[in-house]
Amino acid sequence: MRILVLASLPAILAAQAPEQTTTQKDQQALAVTIYNDNLALVKDQREVRLPKGDLDLAFQEVSAQIRPETALIRNLTESKDFWVNEQNFDFDLLTPGKLLEKYVGRKVTVVSQKPNPDGAGSREVREEAEVLAANEGAVLKFADRIETSLPGRIVYPGVPANLRARPTLVLSLHSPKERAQKLELSYLTAGLSWRADYVANLSPDEKTLDLGGWVTLTNQSGSAYPNATLQLVAGDVHRAPANREAPAPVMAMAKASARAEMKEESLFEYHLYTLDRPTTLKENQTKQVALLTAQGVPVRKEYVLRGDAYAFQARYESFGEKPKVGVFVEFRNREESRMGMPLPKGVVRVYKRDGQGRPQFVGEDAMDHTPRNETVRLKLGDAFDVTAARKQTDYKVLGPQGAYRQVTEVAFQVELRNAKKEAVTVSVLEPIFGDWEIVQKSHDFMKEASGLARFNVPVPAEGSSTLTYRARMRR
Repeated sequence: MRILVLASLPAILAAQAPEQTTTQKDQQALAVTIYNDNLALVKDQREVRLPKGDLDLAFQEVSAQIRPETALIRNLTESKDFWVNEQNFDFDLLTPGKLLEKYVGRKVTVVSQKPNPDGAGSREVREEAEVLAANEGAVLKFADRIETSLPGRIVYPGVPANLRARPTLVLSLHSPKERAQKLELSYLTAGLSWRADYVANLSPDEKTLDLGGWVTLTNQSGSAYPNATLQLVAGDVHRAPANREAPAPVMAMAKASARAEMKEESLFEYHLYTLDRPTTLKENQTKQVALLTAQGVPVRKEYVLRGDAYAFQARYESFGEKPKVGVFVEFRNREESRMGMPLPKGVVRVYKRDGQGRPQFVGEDAMDHTPRNETVRLKLGDAFDVTAARKQTDYKVLGPQGAYRQVTEVAFQVELRNAKKEAVTVSVLEPIFGDWEIVQKSHDFMKEASGLARFNVPVPAEGSSTLTYRARMRR
């Protein structure tokens, strides 16, 4: 004979303790560390009064893009005999559409206004209806009809337990004591990103520049982070492949403050920047904070003409080829140059004032992560008044010689013209292959690399210069 023992109803209700909730009102401290590539570490510390024993704790107002598998809860008050059995992330958020979906197959009350029988005014009418579907609109079954549009407003008897007003992490945990306890929840999340943007103002003589750095923060995580300690990690942190979001739109930037607001330190193989004050990252907000300011940074301007590697490998009929002369500026990131902070990668936008003192945009370029004492080199565009004409004047195949299977010679003429009222120097970079030597030349050269020759050619004001040379290549 099998005996079935049933617990009393009060005992069952006592075992099913109500869910306990913690919100941002319980927050004691909040820290957010944001990485370059749509990733952030959130540390949310709250003080919550917990009963002794097992309970479900609803940790509300976490990021809607939390990676639940990275969540870690620590008890900073009673760590002994505290543990988590299970955690669930509820991201099915309460909206009118979601609420209607959850009531498919259930009864609701529809409240509408209908005219009085005597035609004077209207009255409120309540009807019970069953929700048949909620895919592309409501389908309601009344006692005498089915309607596919809402005749009035819907009154629901309650909110389903699996719908949350805010993103919530539900933790099934065991508390060793009944008392107020400090809990710290750490997790990784998407939806938070940052980038560095720089504004450089060239001096009238183009020998120095003033540099302002800004950090642009974008919060699309689905949650706000009030009064948070903000830290930024610059560097290429390795991550498993995942979809990448498009970068946020570029914002116009004001002049940076007179002092840098970010403190920098090394972190593993990266650099960590800490804002010197708490800040609030609102939901769906883009914010900018000052990173650095530097004035009177020495800068060097360079005109560069780069040759085509194809022209060294075969007879090449250029027919008056006119390649563009690029304009570059570079400066050193060192204390002697009034800088010295490791610079996170970003876009540098360069301005120069016109004759009336109004700043004009003259170019921009992307800058990679730049350590101390390294050089920042930016291409701003192509020169208007400095032009070039290039042609191959000879190409010879000399055949095999000694250990070399093929020996060739090629000759070029590069005419450089300068319409400016001041002299300039153009760096002509020639990509020469194989074991090469310059056998004839009109200007001195430097061997910059195994396959690159540099000719620095002075060009007088409102004049021209012609570079000629012959290269012999063995392979």
